[in-house]
Amino acid sequence: MNAKLTALEKNQTWSIVNHPSNCSVIGCKWVYKLKHKADGTIERHKACLVAKGFTQLEGMDFHDTFAPVAKLASIRFILVVAAAQNWKLVQLDVNNAFLHGELDEVIYMDIPPGMVNSKPGQVCLLHKSLYGLRQASRQWYAQLSSFLLLHGFKQSHADHSLFIHNNHDDITILLVYVDNIIVMGNNPQNINHITQLLDQRFKLKNLGDLTYFLGFEIARNKDGIDLSQRKYTIDLLTDTGMLDSSLVSTPMNFSTKFHADGELLPNPTSYRKLIGKLIYLMNSCPDITYVVNHLSQYVSSPTKEHYQVVFKILRYLKRTVGQRIFIDAKSKFYIKAYSDSDWAGCVDTRKSVTGFLVYLGNTLITWRSKKQTIVSRSSCEVEYKALAQTVCEIQWLAQLMHDLNLPIAQHASVYCDNTYAIKIANNPVFHERTKHIEVDCHTIREKIQQGLIKLLPVRTNHQLADILTKALPPGVFSQINSKLGSHNIYCPLAGGVS
Repeated sequence: MNAKLTALEKNQTWSIVNHPSNCSVIGCKWVYKLKHKADGTIERHKACLVAKGFTQLEGMDFHDTFAPVAKLASIRFILVVAAAQNWKLVQLDVNNAFLHGELDEVIYMDIPPGMVNSKPGQVCLLHKSLYGLRQASRQWYAQLSSFLLLHGFKQSHADHSLFIHNNHDDITILLVYVDNIIVMGNNPQNINHITQLLDQRFKLKNLGDLTYFLGFEIARNKDGIDLSQRKYTIDLLTDTGMLDSSLVSTPMNFSTKFHADGELLPNPTSYRKLIGKLIYLMNSCPDITYVVNHLSQYVSSPTKEHYQVVFKILRYLKRTVGQRIFIDAKSKFYIKAYSDSDWAGCVDTRKSVTGFLVYLGNTLITWRSKKQTIVSRSSCEVEYKALAQTVCEIQWLAQLMHDLNLPIAQHASVYCDNTYAIKIANNPVFHERTKHIEVDCHTIREKIQQGLIKLLPVRTNHQLADILTKALPPGVFSQINSKLGSHNIYCPLAGGVS
């Protein structure tokens, strides 16, 4: 706490003034946290002074609050690029990042607890943003982005948290997630140079080679990069008491149908917490995406049946605790995707479920399972909606590659198991009667004519996106899951599998 107060005063975060009679004053509090390493050991004890931003009034104490952060798909993308190009990966952590943001509003805060050099009736007039303020993240991002743009970096049009510096054949890339920064490039001297500049301006910790980032464990060797959330999964199983549970082969039963009706949970708080944690775990476990997405639709009124499925997911996670996504260093820069939908899959609303997988080379980059917003009258219609979302994701990925000057080896191959949808997309005649399908047709056909994508048929039993649209029998589920680029570093335990 003393070290933090010293840093705040040295940074000229506030001035001590008398309490103004006509202005509101927000409170503050200390928050304590243990920072852990990837192996679970304690890295350091952290004390953070947080302003009570929930008492701020919009239009008076703050205006805009939005600040972009890196998409997790962008993180997977740059790891693929770094592995394929054999680029160096370095992780940086900015000290007291939010304190570098300049405030545009006049904000008064109570004297922090433990601060002794103040008199009764005095308050802090804030000059710099503080953790907890509504505009803190935006002000920090404005400072960092303006600094990088001043030193020759350019923002990616596909992801504004991605900064790129090209100097002839040398390239340096920064990916920003609040105060965590990944630096990569083909010239170690340029990486050291920008690291020194950032340290002089903001004061940061150089954590060395990228090994642990946002709960993801990253291991690299000559063959590629392993990306996993093993520690996160073990912590989740430990917190729920499921570390000694029996194992199951799939995250949900093939015959299970979710309904809104049933006996409601008396206290749904624990259900909501588990769903939130499982949603974050989906970023390295595409095999649980469908069931978690479906369960998340009932967080407002979960039933006991929903809660039982959550614990089945945890039993499945214990079996796959060593699962990780392998990023092959020999991957080529070509895009392929699988698009599928389950017509009227939701029993309550009869809305359909869209699912797609997008690969960059041999590595799965992005995936999604989402219920469509309207009811469709035919399977061809829902396939078109799924294809349109897949094409938009491919277009975003192609823009990301263009920003990095990475050539696409060939057009993106999109596999669809609905032959009627493929025929309508490839022929200049509309057979639809509804306007929204016509828009989707235009979107897909335009990208086909531009050469961005090529639609290819695939048998239903070879459609990998099925794992994102419906519950599958254990045999089919295991077969598809083995083709998603996920591998288990541990041998499956014998026995206890149902």
